[in-house]
Amino acid sequence: MSETEEEPLAVWCSGEEWCPITATATVLGKKWHPVIIHRLSESPQGFNDLKRSVDGISSKVLSDSLESLEEYDLVEREIVSEKPFRVRYSLTERGASLGPVIESMREWGEAHLTAA
Repeated sequence: MSETEEEPLAVWCSGEEWCPITATATVLGKKWHPVIIHRLSESPQGFNDLKRSVDGISSKVLSDSLESLEEYDLVEREIVSEKPFRVRYSLTERGASLGPVIESMREWGEAHLTAA
């Protein structure tokens, strides 16, 4: 595998025809994951800036979501200073490749959903 090729994510349903859809839904199926990816597609952000831009998310849920997205190799965390401790989150190449999927989700939602 070359340096520019990403290693595929291991999935539990490997080999099944329906697996790519299910595996993608698993990655994006958490309530805040698509929103976080969308916000990071606009620009890398620190934790507090990201929390403000994802209105309604708690610090714990954001932290857990970012950790999960890092495990999927969709988001990377960079330490920008030790004192005070600050980090910046950005999308990996794999995370950025979800941009069209997230945009399609947004467009579908605008066309077919209404406030309760």
